[in-house]
Amino acid sequence: MKFRVDRDVFADAVAWAARSLPVRPSAPVLAGLLVEAGDEGLVLSSFDYETSARAELRADVAAEGRVLVSGRLLADICRSLPHKPVDCELVGAKLEIKCGSGRFSLQTMPVEDYPALPTVPPPSGTVKGEEFSRAVAQAVTAAGRDDMLPVLTGVRIEIEGDRMSLLATDRFRLSHRELTWSPAETDASLAALVPAKVLSDTAKTLGGDVTISISPAGGDGIIGFEGSTPDGVRRTTTRLLDGEFPKVRSLFPAEHLTVATVSKADLIDTVKRVALVAERNTAVQMKFADGEVVLDSQSGDEAQATEAIEAEIRGEEIVTGFNPTYLLDGLGALDGEKVDLAFTQATKPVVISATDGGDDHAFRYLLMPRRLLS
Repeated sequence: MKFRVDRDVFADAVAWAARSLPVRPSAPVLAGLLVEAGDEGLVLSSFDYETSARAELRADVAAEGRVLVSGRLLADICRSLPHKPVDCELVGAKLEIKCGSGRFSLQTMPVEDYPALPTVPPPSGTVKGEEFSRAVAQAVTAAGRDDMLPVLTGVRIEIEGDRMSLLATDRFRLSHRELTWSPAETDASLAALVPAKVLSDTAKTLGGDVTISISPAGGDGIIGFEGSTPDGVRRTTTRLLDGEFPKVRSLFPAEHLTVATVSKADLIDTVKRVALVAERNTAVQMKFADGEVVLDSQSGDEAQATEAIEAEIRGEEIVTGFNPTYLLDGLGALDGEKVDLAFTQATKPVVISATDGGDDHAFRYLLMPRRLLS
């Protein structure tokens, strides 16, 4: 095997393919990055039996072949190379890398022991990469991080025709984002529970139109994402999470008795300041009345904070409290300059959405209240 490739293109593709390599692989070969050189250029692949990544890129191939080397070491080397063409050649049992005056030699792994990448299901449809990336970034805000509850560490993708919904919850908050896409079949009805971290990392890196492939019911439980870059094609697959995602749509109330419209930036800044004196795991109190929101927090007798911001309030006066970190997460996921906080009563969740965020109206963030200190 022998090829020459642009340094920046190679380094970027290696970093992308190696990003999902396991920290503690169950077998040594799973720490490897598979490099394949052929007539159409290079293919870089990684797979840990859960998530796979495949990057195709252009290169001048003088001799075809395939080799397996340490993925993280190759990524570190590529990142440090000067901005000159990279020449790679398999010499015996080592991959020789030359760039400028730099020379590296990597020991290869037994390529015959490397597992075959999973088969990608037929395409289910396409979605604009930029919009999908933004929607996923909003949805994962509420995804759980407790591996003891794996179902809640995922984002549920629901598809009905040309509508896609993304749902996530950690029991204390809930995110719901809707967007349009182009299904392969107009009457498509699909659902998939995708690990939130994999979905987030993938959506950030795929550009152009993203092709999504979801295995049908009774299949192997695989979802695939494919997108293009100026230098080639990238594809990720991951196993779907097992288990029944909770039926959370009914948690969004059909009507609200109190709605407050406030400046998002002012509310974020105020919550951050007032939360500075809040005791660990205690709520920031919020009183909505008389054209303002008054925020209070305290740390026993040691410190207290109070601050008010203007608000347009429609409906009854209400006093409630929220985990400030969760509140800030939801506010930060919204676009636009103003947000609506909608309540049914003080002991029920608040629904936060953008007042003037354009397409952001499709994103809603529901947050459970916290008990206030007496």
